[in-house]
Amino acid sequence: QVQLVESGGGLVQPGGSLRLSCAASGSIFSRGRNAMGWYRQAPGKQREFVGTITSGGVRNYADSVKGRFTISRDNAKNTVYLQMNSLKPEDTAVYYCTAGSGSVTYYSPDSWGQGTQVTVSS
Repeated sequence: QVQLVESGGGLVQPGGSLRLSCAASGSIFSRGRNAMGWYRQAPGKQREFVGTITSGGVRNYADSVKGRFTISRDNAKNTVYLQMNSLKPEDTAVYYCTAGSGSVTYYSPDSWGQGTQVTVSS
């Protein structure tokens, strides 16, 4: 069982930055899991992939956030981060931390956090 707890969401103006954190506990890299990632869901829209980082440090991003968002890990703290820069109103969503199995070409999450709200508005 893996527990994931997100934090760091909030209200930010367009062009601003936020950093989300995901504290993980339990057997993160077991049962075939080798990656952690982020998804988001905007009001009235389907949940969409944001990005992942594997246990080997390989990163993959959605085209919509590439160049603006960066995923990183602190293995000592069992924490994954999502640094979001140059935020746009369309980035407004609930952001979910996940754990699962994946590579550059696919990702299959099997554990989800409760989500944290990010609102980009002036």
